[in-house]
Amino acid sequence: MDSSAVKPSGKWAIGSTWRQPAALVTVAALACVLAEPAAGKRGASIDLFGAGPPKLRGTLHAARVPLPKPRPADAPAQLENPATTKEAPAAEVPAQPSACRKALTEDIAIAPSIPDIHGPGGCGGSDLVRLEAIVLADKHRVAVSPPATLRCPMALEVADWVRTDIGELAAGLGSEPGVLDNFDSFECRGMNRVAGAPLSQHGLANALDVRAIKLADGKQIALTDRNVPRDVRERVLRSACTRFTTVLGPGSDGYHEDHIHLDRAERHNNYRICQWNVWDPLPQVAPLLPAERPQDAPPRELATDNATGSAKPHAHTR
Repeated sequence: MDSSAVKPSGKWAIGSTWRQPAALVTVAALACVLAEPAAGKRGASIDLFGAGPPKLRGTLHAARVPLPKPRPADAPAQLENPATTKEAPAAEVPAQPSACRKALTEDIAIAPSIPDIHGPGGCGGSDLVRLEAIVLADKHRVAVSPPATLRCPMALEVADWVRTDIGELAAGLGSEPGVLDNFDSFECRGMNRVAGAPLSQHGLANALDVRAIKLADGKQIALTDRNVPRDVRERVLRSACTRFTTVLGPGSDGYHEDHIHLDRAERHNNYRICQWNVWDPLPQVAPLLPAERPQDAPPRELATDNATGSAKPHAHTR
C-alpha cells in the first residue's frame, strides 16, 4: 500500500499530503522530553542545551574590615560640630523688684509678694502683695483681717495711712490701732457686682473696703456707725479723702452704707471722688406726739349720711 496515498484526518494533515517521517520524528522527540522526568529520579534536572550540571559556588568567607586605631590619650579634645551642638536654654532672669516693693519693707508692713494675676477682661494685675499686717513705729503690728490682696502702691498707701493718720487718731483716744477690718480687697468683678458694669477697682487689686478699726484697748471705730462720735468719723473721712482718689461711704450710691470704699483709680486731671455722708446720731427719744384734745374743745363737725340718715365723721377728720 502506498503510504503517500493515505490521508489521515485531524491536526496532523498538512496541505493535501501527509509527511510521515518528519512528523514521526517530532512526535517521538516530544514524547522523550515529557517522559524523561518520570523515568529518572524525581526532581532530576533536564539539560536541554547540553551545558552539563550546574556548578556550586564555593564557601563564602566574611571579609575583615580594618578598624581605626584608638585615639591617643594625649590627643587634643575634639571640637563639636556647630550644626549639631544644642545651646543650653538661657536661665530666666528674675524680675527686679519695683521701687514700691523696695519701699514696702518689713519695718512698714508684713506684705509678701505674690504672683501676677491675669484674669478675664483685664482682671488682675502685677506687682501684687498680700498685706497681712501693718507695723507701727513702736514695732506693734496692726493685723489686716483677713489679709488683703493689693497692688503694691495701694498696699503702701494703706500702710502709711494706718501708721500715720489712724495711729494719731487712736493715740488721741488713749490707745493704738489693733486690727484693720478688711471687708473686701481683690475680687474679679464689675462695679458694685452689677452684671455688665465696667471692671471695678477691686478687679484690678487697687481697692480696699474697710468696715472698722479695732483699737488695742478693745474699743472699735465702726466707720459707718452713727453712735461713734461725729468728730472721730469726720477725721477719718478727711484723712482718707486726702490720700485716696476715691472714697465712697453712706449716701454715695446705696452700695456703701455699711463700709467705706478706698481706691487709687487714676482719672483725667487727677479728678477725685469723696462721697461719704457722716450722719448725725439718731434721737434717743421718739418725737413728741400731738397733745391730747382739750376737754372744753367744741365737738367735731359731723356729716349726715343721706342713705341712712345717721351721722358720720367729716371727711377731713383723722
